[in-house]
Amino acid sequence: MATTTKGIRGWLRQAARVLLPVHCEGCAIPLADDPIPFFCAGCWSAITPLTQSQCTRCDRPFPSSVATTYSPNHVCQACIERPPSYTRARTLYAYLPPLQDAICLFKYRGRVSLAPALSRLMIDRLPPLDPVDLVIPVPLHPSRLREREFNQSLLLADRLARHIQTPLSFSNLVRVAASPAQTTLSRKGRLRNLRGAFSLRDPASIVGKRILLIDDVFTTGTTINECAKTLRKAHSGEVWALTLARTVDASIVPDRVLAQHVRPSIGLLGA
Repeated sequence: MATTTKGIRGWLRQAARVLLPVHCEGCAIPLADDPIPFFCAGCWSAITPLTQSQCTRCDRPFPSSVATTYSPNHVCQACIERPPSYTRARTLYAYLPPLQDAICLFKYRGRVSLAPALSRLMIDRLPPLDPVDLVIPVPLHPSRLREREFNQSLLLADRLARHIQTPLSFSNLVRVAASPAQTTLSRKGRLRNLRGAFSLRDPASIVGKRILLIDDVFTTGTTINECAKTLRKAHSGEVWALTLARTVDASIVPDRVLAQHVRPSIGLLGA
């Protein structure tokens, strides 16, 4: 019965796409029965994981593998100068098209049907994780949540928490200060923008708890770090962070990847 129902749904989807054509957001070819909403199988399979040497604290990619050849625990200069409040941040993919397009559709245009596929990308590339007691998504301010109607980080965290069989806490850590979007600000502006932006409704409940923070995109790491700082001030245990993607400088992206995915107008990716 389940097989029959699935077959009927597939036929109906194909019929609907004949009447109302849908094109791939990556390459614009018409979609037939591709398993990922808004993207063809070819574009989705081209999403590129980060594989080069990275900082062992914030996961920032290094321009050369030499950085960790003789020093496997090498830390970037930014983490040396300002050690972050989290124990380790891990990120899985470069914020490049078509993943960049998918995240923007998901986050800013309300295409929540992409949540299963995006969370599956995280699960498929999940690095070895130390045991944690709670999974916590980076929260949105209530005004932003009303505007967007969903928290993209919560949708990702929910599926990830179920996969690693760890409780999800989504109402304790809250954003208490409404402020301009981080994408519009410089690094210094981001730091000022988020000071005191997060709070805990029940600080006692996280005392000694090891926590995994989940967010969609790591840009400067300011948001993740401020969340971790709030948790650590409440005497949580160690805090790890996991993000789906991170913005990277074009100089550290292999030329073959840039040639395949980066639009001609893009020089520096991220802020």
